[in-house]
Amino acid sequence: MNNDYIISLIQQDKRVDERKFDEMREIEIETNISKNAEGSARCKMGDTEVMVGIKMDIGEPYPDNPDEGTIIVTAELLPLASPVFELGPPGPQATELARIVDRGIRESKCLDFKKLCIKKGEKVWMVFIDIYPLNDDGNLIDASVLATLAALKNAKIPKVENDAVVFGEFTNKKLELNKLPITFTFGKIGNKILLDLNSKEESVIDSRLSISVNEGNIHAMQKGGDKVITMEEVEQMVDMAIKGVKEFDKMIDPTIFSKYEKARIVGARALQISMGAPLLLNLKKEDFEKIKYNPISIARMEFEKGILPITIKRPLPKRH
Repeated sequence: MNNDYIISLIQQDKRVDERKFDEMREIEIETNISKNAEGSARCKMGDTEVMVGIKMDIGEPYPDNPDEGTIIVTAELLPLASPVFELGPPGPQATELARIVDRGIRESKCLDFKKLCIKKGEKVWMVFIDIYPLNDDGNLIDASVLATLAALKNAKIPKVENDAVVFGEFTNKKLELNKLPITFTFGKIGNKILLDLNSKEESVIDSRLSISVNEGNIHAMQKGGDKVITMEEVEQMVDMAIKGVKEFDKMIDPTIFSKYEKARIVGARALQISMGAPLLLNLKKEDFEKIKYNPISIARMEFEKGILPITIKRPLPKRH
């Protein structure tokens, strides 16, 4: 499919995958994909796939913010994800990707850095956010942000002994998120504005604008590309982003399930247990005896503790 054909389709108000200009691809988010990370998530957006891991360690605060922890965001673009990526130190695209994710979290006050302080001027939590694209079919930015928020949302504070983190052991305390700043990335091709470009559309893009929003507030913007984006076009993109953000809270938050989702998850897990599947709970014999080894009770307990590796597929509503 050559670039001239893609551009001609867009000028006719059509897209190569038949979506509307303001329609995102189907999104799937899975959490708790790594047992050793403090938090982890995988986001699929169409054929674009990104994995994010959260690790936490104790460090010294910056001198100008002695009572605040911090975040460190890195992105690694490997040839596994796209033939255009090369091995080696982070290039401009990886640096920009990490910067956009960082800025959305930092500027929105998604994480309260003061709550990451352990001892003022001496010890703070440092939250490392590692982004690993597995397949790049366009719009790595938005997929990375969604995976990052989902990973942070289910991240647990690690255990500490003798002022050192105990690898692979966690407390029951989770990171507190004040809000979920969603990033929407728009592309300008000719005089058309498109949301969530795939890789074919990105190959003919003139300009790009990523907007981080939450509850009607704009927290950050990042422009890419050489062509001008007018104020009218920026306002159009902002309006689309603010309208779209409401659809994502339930998708990102792994603790929000409808009663139908809960029933289906617990029922499916109970069936597995009744057929001899290994248990994920570390309970004493007397605890199991209290619930009479009931598969449904065990499955419900596993669900409530958030230790089931669950994938909930929630496609966004179609735009008409």
